[in-house]
Amino acid sequence: MEDEDLRLAPRTKAAELLSWAESEGRAPVPGAPLRAVLALLELGGGRMHDGWPELTSGAVEHLLYERLHLYVQPVPGQDPLAYGAAVRLLIDHQRAAKRLNAKRQERLHAEAEWQGELAAGLLRRADLVTWPRLYALLLRAAGVDTADEAAVRSWLEAFGGLAEEERLAAFAALEEDGTLDPVEDGGWGGGTRELAVGMATDGARRLLEQGLMERSYRNLAALNALGRPMPAELSGDYGAFEEAAVVAALELAGEWTVPGLPRLLVEEFPELAPEPGQAEIDAYLAGLPEEPSDEAWDGSSDEAWDERQWDDERQWGDPAPEDAAEDAPADAAGVSPQEPAAGRPGA
Repeated sequence: MEDEDLRLAPRTKAAELLSWAESEGRAPVPGAPLRAVLALLELGGGRMHDGWPELTSGAVEHLLYERLHLYVQPVPGQDPLAYGAAVRLLIDHQRAAKRLNAKRQERLHAEAEWQGELAAGLLRRADLVTWPRLYALLLRAAGVDTADEAAVRSWLEAFGGLAEEERLAAFAALEEDGTLDPVEDGGWGGGTRELAVGMATDGARRLLEQGLMERSYRNLAALNALGRPMPAELSGDYGAFEEAAVVAALELAGEWTVPGLPRLLVEEFPELAPEPGQAEIDAYLAGLPEEPSDEAWDGSSDEAWDERQWDDERQWGDPAPEDAAEDAPADAAGVSPQEPAAGRPGA
């Protein structure tokens, strides 16, 4: 998209945040995890304020527990705890900017710490990889120069020439050498693991495409409010815009794994990263255990949910009396209530 108002990929304020951290004498956070965190928070659909994502318990959990492991593969030597550290740095920055009160900062800090530890564990689980993450690990283990797309393509061609048993053995070797933590799900070769990885890869990419398009639509809404005309790209046929979102999603996924790898897997080597069709998905879902009936729900946790919802709303829209005098966000009266935070895993 040539129109600036339609730009798809987030232009995060990572450099500004790193500069602030340095000026405040904070412990440094690697730039790559910080950029990924800021981009995923923005594309998660939460509210933005002057280019910064507004933080809630739900947003932190959605990022660190539900989405991070779908997209990022830390480079060798990078501490996976850096993603949680990046969230905590953002929390402190928003407190300094008077976007959070002290109580909210403390609570989010604690949640980001334990959710960051959880995310680090999820990044190691063999059953939660996506195809780009898996092949990023294989490329690095093989010593391929991942900054050279020609070298990546050459390796994929050679890998595709192996027998299926050899490729599956290469996947399994990542668990045997401790790169990934094994999971009792039947492993590679039974079909279930491959299907799950394909479904996760397809779903993650579509979520990213949707987030990128919604981001541009939010920009357009602001334009319409100012009475400015619709950009030419959206005046009629939306096909070019949708295609641009597909390209942008693949490029962004490459930034978080290996540049160009997601696109190569989709466009040139789909047989190495199969994604299931609807019939395969339906058969898989039909084989899953049935969920508990709604009749078993006794509503015992409704009160706790209501309290948490009220607390999340009060933090942004109506600070608690004990915090209002000195710790309320500077613009609390002008910010809409947040959505209730999702329950913690296992709750």
